[in-house]
Amino acid sequence: MSLPLDLPPVQGMLRRDVLMAPLTWLRVGGPARALFNPADIADLAGFLAELDPSVPVLPVGVASNLLLRDGGFPGVVVRFGGPLARVEVEGDLLIAGAGALDQRAAQVAQRAGLSGLEFMIGVPGTIGGAVRMNAGAFGGETAERLLWAEFLDRSGTLHRVGPEELAFSYRHSALPEEALVVRAAFRLAPGDAGAVLARMEAIRAEREAAQPLRVATGGSTFRNPPGMKAWQLIDAAGCRGLRLGRAMVSEKHCNFLINTGEAAAAEIEELGETVRRRVLAHGGVELQWEVVRVGTGGGEAA
Repeated sequence: MSLPLDLPPVQGMLRRDVLMAPLTWLRVGGPARALFNPADIADLAGFLAELDPSVPVLPVGVASNLLLRDGGFPGVVVRFGGPLARVEVEGDLLIAGAGALDQRAAQVAQRAGLSGLEFMIGVPGTIGGAVRMNAGAFGGETAERLLWAEFLDRSGTLHRVGPEELAFSYRHSALPEEALVVRAAFRLAPGDAGAVLARMEAIRAEREAAQPLRVATGGSTFRNPPGMKAWQLIDAAGCRGLRLGRAMVSEKHCNFLINTGEAAAAEIEELGETVRRRVLAHGGVELQWEVVRVGTGGGEAA
């Protein structure tokens, strides 16, 4: 699997034909034609400016809610880390790179005596994804505290937008499809560090009790329909513990799909589609995927 086009020179690390499964939480997926770890925003901007616009680009953080198909990704995966994962506090602002863990952002805010990001201790992703999908949990959402976000378009031009331009809604933003979020700023409120920590510990305990942790999963699989809980619909349709090959619906929280060991991406995706069909047949509700599915399977582009 080789990339026929020449790739622009970079300062960071650029590798070809990299197997992605070990880098995703679901532990599935074929190779990326190239994997790029930018040195900084300027490095990424220059790369995008010179990259053939026909080459697809996929930004990832820790790939916690990503289902990469078995055929891999037919382009460049941009993985954010290093300087692009830095978290800083300036007064009541927390500024985080796209690759910063949501949980780290919550911890930095707490240590600075700032309140407003406690919910992020329960979000197993990175800031770039949080902005893209208005990530939320335990009564909080990214939209509530975001001041601005910066993204690069495919030409390498940097843009700064506020919540109004992003038009946030449930698990959605109006970011252009090909935008690569690089930084975000959150306006927080002064708070008692002890009280903020106590709230975060309560969220951790609630998450530990309710969700399957320390297993290969992609987090919440389906979005909650308006006024409903996806897990309740899945449970009512008799899908708790359902298996397909080496993929399984979690017994603990049935809105989580689990790779029980060496599952193929196709098994996990088909299990999810089976759940969707059963829920539709049982309750008349069509569940929408929250896990992002990308890449090729069976030799065809997704």
